[in-house]
Amino acid sequence: MNKATQPQTEQQLRVQLAACYRIFDMLGWTELIYNHITLRIPGPEQHFLINPFGLHFNEVTASNLVKIDIDGNVLQDSEYPINPAGFTLHSAIHRQIADAHCIMHTHTTAGCAVACADSGLSPDNFYSAQLYDRVAYHEFEGITLHAEEAPRLRQSIGNKPAVILRNHGLLSWGITLPMAFATLWTLQRACEIQVMGAALGPTRAISKEIQQKCSAEALQFDPRHGAGEDIFTALIRQIDRRDPSYKN
Repeated sequence: MNKATQPQTEQQLRVQLAACYRIFDMLGWTELIYNHITLRIPGPEQHFLINPFGLHFNEVTASNLVKIDIDGNVLQDSEYPINPAGFTLHSAIHRQIADAHCIMHTHTTAGCAVACADSGLSPDNFYSAQLYDRVAYHEFEGITLHAEEAPRLRQSIGNKPAVILRNHGLLSWGITLPMAFATLWTLQRACEIQVMGAALGPTRAISKEIQQKCSAEALQFDPRHGAGEDIFTALIRQIDRRDPSYKN
């Protein structure tokens, strides 16, 4: 991962995060005005950026992202509030995992379907094999409004960057936004293939040995190959051609 290319200032982080919201919209990873991507602003203050509650992801811009503290207090003038259920979930992870600089949470159809499956993610496709020993599970406790769930969530996650929230959806975290994105994209693709493959009947399992090999060799998780930065930058070029207003 090239640290020189990583956003350093709050404004650069705003543009990167706004781009990510537009990418989610382009990929169809939206849920009306719900779900969240949060990004930590470097510094001792524990400040974060989150989407304004009430706007669709395709309306998010660098300037309308909301700056908040670790307790969800808004630190700037904003026409919009934040979703308390959303930041309760995210703050529990930001507060307890030092490397969780970015957190992403989705309710995609495939992701929710796998989250509702008792067996969880099946180790039987190209993408799930790359996630060997990278996926955690957290039991459903209802809408994430209650801070007392935080220690249980932290215990469930451990050090695994991909999280399946049982009966709920998908979550990823990473030391950078592109890293969190690479993890979530891989998990989403694994879920899509699992759901589609189920219609064809029994699937072929992948051996533990091959899963371990795939996980170790997955380039999108390797800092020497950008740790997701290259794929994220390619997607930014796509949204720049579609609508660069996210930079405003």
